Amino acid sequence: MGSDADESERRSPGEVVDEYERRLESVLAEVDEPVPDDEGPTLELAGLEIDRRDFMKTGIAAGAMGAVAGCSRFSPGGGSGGQSGSSDSGVDHRVAPGEHDEYYGFWSGGHSGELRVVGIPSMRELTRIPVFNTDCASGYGYDDETSALLEEGGGYTWGDNHHPNLSETDGDYDGEYLFVNDKANGRIARVNLKYFETDAILDVPNMQAIHGCSVLSPDTKYVLGNGEFRAPVPNDGTAVNDPDAYESLFVAVDPETMETKWQVSVDGNLDIVDTGKEGRWAIASCYNSEEATDIQGMTRDDRDYLKAFDIPAIEKAVENGRYDRTVNGVPIVDGTRSSALNEGDRPVVQYIPTPKSPHCVEVGPDGKYAFIAGKLSPTVTMLDLEKLGSVSDPADAVVGRPKVGLGPLHTTFDGNGHAYTSLFIDSQVAKWDIEAAVDAENGSEDPIIEKLDVHYNPGHIQALEAMTTDPDGEWLVVLNKLSKDRFLPVGPIMPDNDQLIHIGQGEKEMELVADHPAYPEPHDCVFAHRDKISPKKVYDRTDYEGEKPYVEEKDSGVERTGESSVHVKASTKRSEYGLPEFTVKQGDEVRLTMTNIEGVQDIIHGVAIPEHDVNLAVAPQDTREVTFTADDPGVYWIYCTYFCSALHLEMRSRMIVEPSE
Repeated sequence: MGSDADESERRSPGEVVDEYERRLESVLAEVDEPVPDDEGPTLELAGLEIDRRDFMKTGIAAGAMGAVAGCSRFSPGGGSGGQSGSSDSGVDHRVAPGEHDEYYGFWSGGHSGELRVVGIPSMRELTRIPVFNTDCASGYGYDDETSALLEEGGGYTWGDNHHPNLSETDGDYDGEYLFVNDKANGRIARVNLKYFETDAILDVPNMQAIHGCSVLSPDTKYVLGNGEFRAPVPNDGTAVNDPDAYESLFVAVDPETMETKWQVSVDGNLDIVDTGKEGRWAIASCYNSEEATDIQGMTRDDRDYLKAFDIPAIEKAVENGRYDRTVNGVPIVDGTRSSALNEGDRPVVQYIPTPKSPHCVEVGPDGKYAFIAGKLSPTVTMLDLEKLGSVSDPADAVVGRPKVGLGPLHTTFDGNGHAYTSLFIDSQVAKWDIEAAVDAENGSEDPIIEKLDVHYNPGHIQALEAMTTDPDGEWLVVLNKLSKDRFLPVGPIMPDNDQLIHIGQGEKEMELVADHPAYPEPHDCVFAHRDKISPKKVYDRTDYEGEKPYVEEKDSGVERTGESSVHVKASTKRSEYGLPEFTVKQGDEVRLTMTNIEGVQDIIHGVAIPEHDVNLAVAPQDTREVTFTADDPGVYWIYCTYFCSALHLEMRSRMIVEPSE
C-alpha cells in the first residue's frame, strides 16, 4: 500500500490528458494546421469541454463518440459504421455460406508474432500463420524442424511483426512467398504460400529493430528492411555513451537464400520503406534527423530527411569494394550525408528535406510518385521518381504537398488517380486527387475530394492490391488503433477495429460498411486476388524427400540407434496409429517420426504426449518429427488432437517407458 506522499503525487486522469495535450501541442507548434471547425459538436466529459478533433487527439471517454459519428467537413452523413451485411446504400460485403471470398488478406499480428489470413470482402478470419510465435494448434515450435527454425532465427520467445509483403513478378503478385519483418528483434521471415507455413527466419546481423520492410519491385530482387533504432555497430559496449557514434542501417536480403547481402549506414532513424516499380529506387522515411535520444530532441526541428536509396549504385559500390567496413560478415556501405559516395553525380543515398517526422512511404501503382505522410505535419509530400535521378538538387523532385489533415500516417490507391490517406489525430480517411495535388500550390486543400470519419485513430490503410501496378480499388480496409464503444466491453485491453470501406473503383463516395474487432495489435495488411494464390490441399512428399522419411504403415516400428537412443516411426490414418504401442527405456532420447498417410484434404491427425510436451499436427501426406527424452518410467498415452473420425476418441497409442536397470 502506498504512503500518503505517494497518494498526493498521483495525478488524475484529466491531468495525464492535459500533459499529453501540452506535449502534442508543443510538437505541433511550428506546424501549419488546418483550422478547426468552430461550429462542430462539443463534448462535456469529466469536466472537460472538447471538440471532435481534440477528442480524437486525447483518445479518452469510451462510448462518447457515438454522439458525433458521421460528422465530416467534406462528406456529410459519414458512413454506416454497422456490422450488418449491407450498408445504407445497399453495398453488400456478405459472402454466402459455401461461397468463397474474392481476395486473400494477410494481416500482420503485431506482438502476437503471427500472420492472420482474412477473406475479403467478408472479413472472415480464415486461419492464422505462426511466424515468430509458437502455436500449439499447428504444432509450430513443437517439432524438430520448426523448433530449429525459431532457435536459428534468434531464439527469442516473441516477435512484433509489422509489414507483410507479397513476392512479385513483373510488378504483380506471383503467389510464391510472403515476407514480414520483426520490429522487436531485427528479423525478417518468409512464408511459403504453397503451404501457408513459415519456412525461413533471418536474424539480421547488426540490427536491433527492423520497422519498414518491402520487396524490391518489379521482381523481388531483394527484401529490404529499415533499421529503426540507432545503435553502435558493432554493438560491443565500446560506444554506449556516445550517441553520435550510433547508426541506423538499411539492409538488403536475398529472397531465395534468406542471406544478408549488404547494409547501408545513414543519418537519423529509418522508419518505413517502399520501392519504385523499375528496380532502382527504394524510398525510406526518416525521423529524428536530430539524432537525439529523447522525445524533446527527436521532435525539435521542423524538417527531417527522406532517404532515396539508389539500389544499382549501392550494388556497384559493394561490387567494387567501396564499402566502409565488414561487420559480422556483412559489407556496410557509408550512406551518410558526409560520405564520399554521396559526393558525385550518382550518390548512393539522396537526402530530401521533408516535414515533420514523416512516417510512411508508399509508391503509387504507376511508379511515378512516392507519397510520404508527414505525421507531425498535416501534409503528404509527393516525390517524382522520374525526376529524382536527373535533378541536381533532390528537393526539386518534390512536386506536390497537399494539406490533408492532422496526423497523416499512410496512403493507399484505387488505381484511378485517387489517393487515400489515414489521419490518426483527426480519426478520418481523406480521399484526394493525385494530379490535382501536383497542379495545386503546396499546402492547398483543393485536391481533397472527401473525408470519412472512422473509429478511431487509424494507422495503416490498404485498398485492394494497391501495392501492385494494377490495383482493384473496390474495397479499402482501415486498421484503427482504438475501438472504444464499437463492441461489447472485454476488459481494459480492448480489441482494435478493422473497418471495411467501399470505394467503388474510386468513382463513388466512400462508405463505411462494417466493423470487425481485431486482437491487438495488427499493424498492416496486404491483399491478393484468389486467382494469384494456389495453396496445396495435401502435401507433396517430394518437397521433403531426402530430409525426412515417409513412413508407410508397414514401416512402422522401433529402431535402437544407440545405447540410450531410439527412432520410433509410425504412420497415422483415421482411427489408428501405425504403432498401437511401443516400448523404450528410461533415459532414452526418442526421435519420433509420424507420417499422415491419408490422401484426403482436411484430415489432420494430431500426435500429443502431454507429459513430454509433444504436440504435432500432421497434414495429409506430411511427415513431422520431434525429439525428446523419456525421463521417467511409466505408461504415457498418445492421442489425436484433431477430430478426424467417428472413432476419434479411440485413436490411441501408448508409450511404455521401462525403468532403467
